[in-house]
Amino acid sequence: MNSSWWNRIGRAALALGLALPLVASCQQTAPAAPASPAPTTVAAAATPAPALSPAPDLDFAAWLEGARADAAKRGITPGTINLALTGIAPIERIIEADSRQPEFSNTFTRYISSAVSAKRVTDGRAMMAKHAKLLVALERQYGIPGRFLVAFWGLESNYGRNTGSYPVINALVTLAYEGRRGAFFREEMILALSILDKGHITVDEMKGSYAGAMGQTQFMPSTFLRYAVDGDRDGHADIWQNVPDALASTANYLNKLGWDPKRTWGREVRVPAGFDLRNVSLDVDAKENVKSLAQWAALGVRRADGGALPSQDLQAALVMPAGAKGPAFLLYDNYRITLRYNRSAFYAIAIGHLADRLSGAGGLTAPPREADPLRREEVVALQEGLVTLGFLTTADGVMGSGTRQGIRAFQLANGLTPDGYADRSVLTAVQSKARAGAS
Repeated sequence: MNSSWWNRIGRAALALGLALPLVASCQQTAPAAPASPAPTTVAAAATPAPALSPAPDLDFAAWLEGARADAAKRGITPGTINLALTGIAPIERIIEADSRQPEFSNTFTRYISSAVSAKRVTDGRAMMAKHAKLLVALERQYGIPGRFLVAFWGLESNYGRNTGSYPVINALVTLAYEGRRGAFFREEMILALSILDKGHITVDEMKGSYAGAMGQTQFMPSTFLRYAVDGDRDGHADIWQNVPDALASTANYLNKLGWDPKRTWGREVRVPAGFDLRNVSLDVDAKENVKSLAQWAALGVRRADGGALPSQDLQAALVMPAGAKGPAFLLYDNYRITLRYNRSAFYAIAIGHLADRLSGAGGLTAPPREADPLRREEVVALQEGLVTLGFLTTADGVMGSGTRQGIRAFQLANGLTPDGYADRSVLTAVQSKARAGAS
């Protein structure tokens, strides 16, 4: 946490006579804003004007006045602005939560074990039985199988049990003022005010995740205004308390994003001994090395149970999120649609695996790879070593696809297993080579 940033907040809050609240953390991550709007039964927001970028050099009081003025220019009524933005202050814990993302603070094995736990599977199957009629109707209308809707529901809020305890407006104000993604969150804040202005929910009831995602399937305000629907036709689109509305809105969202109802998300597979790991995709989008199922079969890739791959004209990418010692997956286009909901490879694979488990499939067949995740300082050290050796251009502490590609290039150059996976053995090897080259 930047101490000067927090000191500025504290001074501004004291000047306004405000307390600095600390709110219990929420584990959900926010669904990504969709790339383009689509028709919805909920009135769409007015055509957005470009949101002003936050000015981190302003104290909070001045910044908030600017935000109030922006909201007024966008047509938000004075009553809503005063009700939502009076007596508000940034929340320190939100900044801390925003800096922790699953791929940077967790391993795939730990993530999937928690996301697709035995209890979540059992509870999800019970929800599928309880809402069977609704799920059939939604699949008929939107083309999204019920097992996927329930999987999103389960991961986003544990089937409605944990929708988040942060006041959404306060969370969005905090992230907009903090500035790392200030323009995005400032726009979401104004759209959240629009939701209040339209009477969909009260400011006290508008609770959500630390990033402002709301309801049982965690919609950002922009997503709500574009895709929320009145599933039970009672005149309101209530994603907070109403299960038919929440699931129908999610089905509408996935449908508009382009979900292919004729395909699944992907599948766990096994690769043969001596498989060329340069065929494995390292990017989150899994768009490198895309091949047909027939081509993967010709390379020896088979189903996880050893059976032949489906004989379908289908394109797929191969990923190994825990490296060569963990499970392997062939991923289809619906995996990439899931990334539009939450841009995390761990999340998207967990959604697909949970959906499979809900329909009766067993657990992953590959043995888990148990290891502690690299700490941020270790990631930076790894990157600095790769930079020194010419396999990377910058060390930013983020384990992105560029770093994974750099690791693979280093592994290939040094006779190591080229899976692009970052662990302490790779860190040790990179640092040793970098020291040797400098001596």
